[in-house]
Amino acid sequence: MPKAIIVCGTPGSGKTTHAKKLAATGAVTVLDIDTVTERLVRIGLVESGHSPDDRDSDYFKRTYRVPIYEALFDIARENLPYHDVVIVGPFTREIQDPDWPAKLSGVLGSPVEVHYVQCRPEIRRQRLALRGDARDRAKLEDWDRYIRYYGDEHPPVFLHRRVDGSVTEDS
Repeated sequence: MPKAIIVCGTPGSGKTTHAKKLAATGAVTVLDIDTVTERLVRIGLVESGHSPDDRDSDYFKRTYRVPIYEALFDIARENLPYHDVVIVGPFTREIQDPDWPAKLSGVLGSPVEVHYVQCRPEIRRQRLALRGDARDRAKLEDWDRYIRYYGDEHPPVFLHRRVDGSVTEDS
């Protein structure tokens, strides 16, 4: 039976790189939160009078967070009858719920496996600066606030696979 593989972690931890490695191993659908929802989120933010690069405000989290994840799960559910699906996103709140994998398995109708990608804050900061994405500007400008938001980067409170995000093909 095909499964859903959740690849989660903080921005810059290496989630997309890990998802691409998983995809290279066989027939899977990769649903990256940025690729799937970015264009619509930008338009919605502009039309509502907000910065298209906002990803950190209370407004963004209150308005977009749940629908973005629901869109990922809807697309995953359509693909899971045929092959594994890799879903990439931070899922910071969800990984603190011990029942989340079971709940998500019920929503998706398939087994769920969680891969948690983690690396040191200095590496994440360097990656965010190098990728030069306007969405990361607020994080970099107020790095201390950003680090406080993600706390000590506690791993999921349930069984998961830990992935060292500091190791990449180019390291």
